[in-house]
Amino acid sequence: MDDVLDADVHDADVLDGARTTAALTALGVRPGDVLLVHASLRSLGPVADGARGVLGAVRRAVGPTGTLVVPAFTPENSDTSPHYRERVRGLDAGAVDAVRASMEPYDPAVTPAPSMGALAEAVRTAAGAGRSAHPQTSFAALGPDAARLLAGHRADCHLGEDSPLARLYEADARILLLGTGYATCTAFHLGEYRMPGPPRRSYRCVVTSRGVRRWWEYEDVALDDGDFAALGAAFEDAAADSDVRAGRVGTAACRLVRLRPAVDFATGWLTEHRRTGG
Repeated sequence: MDDVLDADVHDADVLDGARTTAALTALGVRPGDVLLVHASLRSLGPVADGARGVLGAVRRAVGPTGTLVVPAFTPENSDTSPHYRERVRGLDAGAVDAVRASMEPYDPAVTPAPSMGALAEAVRTAAGAGRSAHPQTSFAALGPDAARLLAGHRADCHLGEDSPLARLYEADARILLLGTGYATCTAFHLGEYRMPGPPRRSYRCVVTSRGVRRWWEYEDVALDDGDFAALGAAFEDAAADSDVRAGRVGTAACRLVRLRPAVDFATGWLTEHRRTGG
C-alpha cells in the first residue's frame, strides 16, 4: 500500500476547490477514472462551497471523460430496514400506522437520500445526473459512463449481478473513501452475492404501480455489513501496492481502492469467515 500525504492541504484552515483537486490527484485519482465515492464531509474540515465544492473538485480530478458514482439509498421508504425500526421504536400502534402512511413511494427523479450524506445528495441533484431504478439501493452518477453503469438495476437485486456494482466491477472502477472507512464500503456487498448459497430474506418498501401507491415485498440476499471493518483491514493487509493508496484530503484520512480486487477478496473472506462464524 502506498502512502500519499498533501501537507499543504492538511494544514489549510479552509479547503478550497483547487487544493481539494490537488490532494485527490496526489492520492492517485486520474482523468478518465470511474469512481465509486463514499464521503464524510465533516471529516474533511471546513470546505469552501461545502458538498458542491467537493463535487466540483472530484469532477475536475477525473476530468470530462471520468464518471462519478455514489450510493443514493432510500431506507426511509422501507418497513424492513434498520432505519424504520429505529424510527418506530417505542411508538404505539396508532403512531406506527401514521408513520407507515406517511412514507413516500420511491421516485428516482425526486426521492431524496438523506442518510447517504451531503455529497451523495449533491451528485443526485446535479444537472445531468442519472439514477438507477432500485427503490431501496439506487445509485446516482455523473459522467459519460453514467447511463451504462446505472442501467438494468433490477428491483429484486439490491447490490448483486443486476446492479451498478457489477457494472462498476466490469469497468475496473476504483473506490474513493473520502474520510470514511471500510465499514461503509458498499462494494463488499457484491462479494456477499458471489458467496456460494448466500442467505436470503424478505424486504418490503413503498413503490408506485400504475400511479397507485402500494407496498411491495420481494426476496433478495440478506445484506450484512457488520463485519466489513474487519474485512477491510484484512484486505488492506493482503492487498498489492497498486490496489490501495492512502493519504489525506483536508483533515480526513482517505483511501483509493481498486474495486475488482476488493470484491474478489471479499468473496473469499466472507465465504470463509461467515461459514466458520469467525
